[in-house]
Amino acid sequence: MSLVPAVHDAFLPGGLLSQAQPHFRAREGQTRMAAAVAETVEQGGVLVVEAGTGVGKTFAYLVPALLSGERVLLSTATKALQDQLFARDLPHLVQALGLPVRTALLKGRASYLCLHRLEGARQEAAAHDRQVLRVLAKVEDWSRSTRTGDLAELPGLDERSPVIPWVTSTRDNCLGSQCPRFRPCHVQLARREALAADLVVINHHLFFADVAVRESGMAELLPTVRVVVFDEAHQINEIGVQFLGLQLSTGQWLDFARDLWTAGLQHARGWRDWGRLAAQLEQAAADWRLCGPSAGPEARRRWADTAPEGIAASRWEAAMQAVNWACTQALEALEGVSEAAPDLARLHERGSELLARMARFAAPCPPESIRWVESGGSLRLVESPLDIAQAMQTRLLGAPAERQAEDEWPEPSHGPGRAWVFTSATLGTEATLGWFTERCGLQEATVLQVESPFDYAAQAALYVPRDLPLPADPAHGAAVVHLVAQAARALGGRTLVLTTTLKAMRSIGQALQTRLDGSGLEVLVQGDWPKRYLMERFREGASAGRPGCVLVASASFWEGFDVPGEALQLLVIDKLPFPPPGDPLVEARVQRIERSGGKAFTAYAVPEAAVALKQGAGRLIRTETDRGVLVVADSRLATMGYGKRLLSALPPMRRLDTAEDFAQALDALTRPSTTDST
Repeated sequence: MSLVPAVHDAFLPGGLLSQAQPHFRAREGQTRMAAAVAETVEQGGVLVVEAGTGVGKTFAYLVPALLSGERVLLSTATKALQDQLFARDLPHLVQALGLPVRTALLKGRASYLCLHRLEGARQEAAAHDRQVLRVLAKVEDWSRSTRTGDLAELPGLDERSPVIPWVTSTRDNCLGSQCPRFRPCHVQLARREALAADLVVINHHLFFADVAVRESGMAELLPTVRVVVFDEAHQINEIGVQFLGLQLSTGQWLDFARDLWTAGLQHARGWRDWGRLAAQLEQAAADWRLCGPSAGPEARRRWADTAPEGIAASRWEAAMQAVNWACTQALEALEGVSEAAPDLARLHERGSELLARMARFAAPCPPESIRWVESGGSLRLVESPLDIAQAMQTRLLGAPAERQAEDEWPEPSHGPGRAWVFTSATLGTEATLGWFTERCGLQEATVLQVESPFDYAAQAALYVPRDLPLPADPAHGAAVVHLVAQAARALGGRTLVLTTTLKAMRSIGQALQTRLDGSGLEVLVQGDWPKRYLMERFREGASAGRPGCVLVASASFWEGFDVPGEALQLLVIDKLPFPPPGDPLVEARVQRIERSGGKAFTAYAVPEAAVALKQGAGRLIRTETDRGVLVVADSRLATMGYGKRLLSALPPMRRLDTAEDFAQALDALTRPSTTDST
């Protein structure tokens, strides 16, 4: 039996899936998507599938991938989704299908414990404060029992912990085969298991890091894979441009200085004044950091001339030269001792690589690229292409002969060509899915749209309050706070507020904390707690005697945040999510459209806002029994001409026209659901 009918049979009532999983229910859209994936796997080629929430796209691509018997690479957006696929979805499905399939999980090196760096951290324990020492001791105790070394397995480890850089490696500081702990290295173990597996789960960051620098260890794996699946594919363009360009940060210099001091004292104490050399470099990097933007993590400044916009060229160049000089001094010291230990030899290589990268940034920016600086915890210099279309076409999807000549992926030597599947719940707003395919170089792909099976008209409502001040009005934020506070009280929490900027998130979050103090509700604000805790606490809601929750969040909570059930019944979006006009990457994309005679607002800003709005709205209804109200607190959605395009991107929810309608909808949510949950 060929793959397409075998896949179709698996999804039938009474098929393999329903036999193995009592709660499995066949869905027409899921079966249609699975058949399309199976056909692509059999014939080779590129398939782009937008599968609405509730379609069950995970099984729709996994079943044909597993039944095909081919080697499969599955890439998803985040490490959390990787863990979910590998630990939950894949084992259940492999068991249901009764297949002898070997699976592996592969993450970037920063996700794995580095045994060599753990030893170094232990030796330098006196330099850490007590809290760091406690966490370090916990990591060390766990290191004796872990097989994988995956830090996600260590309970209670905050992803923001300062311990993590001390006990993990980077491309810069890894010693590779020269490391004294190379044989038991957890990164190498994960790579060996990936090479032996039939299906490997990775993430988009790892994939593009390998395409860019061939560093992830997949260089041996990728040519042997015939089926490649990108889940949450809507993110690959923005992730790809990060890796296909060039980056340099003051944090890298500070890490180099810290390792210089540590390794120097460990392996060459007394040969050089390592403390002075490290301090010189740290000071130079800190001074350079002060040259950058000071407006916080949202600040990006375009860099089209000798210095970024708004920064004096003389000051900028002097700061770069100071870092260059301090690093040169360190390299001269390392030259005489680099043979004493692999750590010192690698430090010399790192310093040379950093200087070479700085020299690249001192030269003019190449055509068709954009350069900018941004400030957060460190000053970061970025040079990137405007999209990944050319890289996808020439380095991944191009003719086999071209790829072989460039040492890229050769097509399999026998049988059909490689099969590429790109899928997400949000890939555009038009039938061609041009928002996704054009920037990713996939215009020739087969495109399929599968609608959500949810009854949005019955399950959800949309309210656009027309009496709110416009977002540009200083009174807008206070009006949003007033609306949210009243609604959250009526619902007993169960409210998620998504903002388009971090500034608005902090302002609205703090105001709600003050406004709802003493109300019996808990107001959570992104950044106050680790993301994992915020998600778990919000999903709990008013359970086990705990108060109801209001969560105010931005950025990463617009997607990938799944809250089925009654814990989330009111979703408020503060304003239309147009791309920020001052962002250098946005400006460069706008200018490219206008140079070609297009209208940037229509061709770029509106589609970007539509996709983001669709993604955010997708947090509300996650199952067939969920009920809720979406509030878009921006009257432009109802009054401006482009509002119709944005509305058409949203699920077909019923409309609430007045404040009275909104109040009645909230009241209905507080009554028991009559929805059939069987």
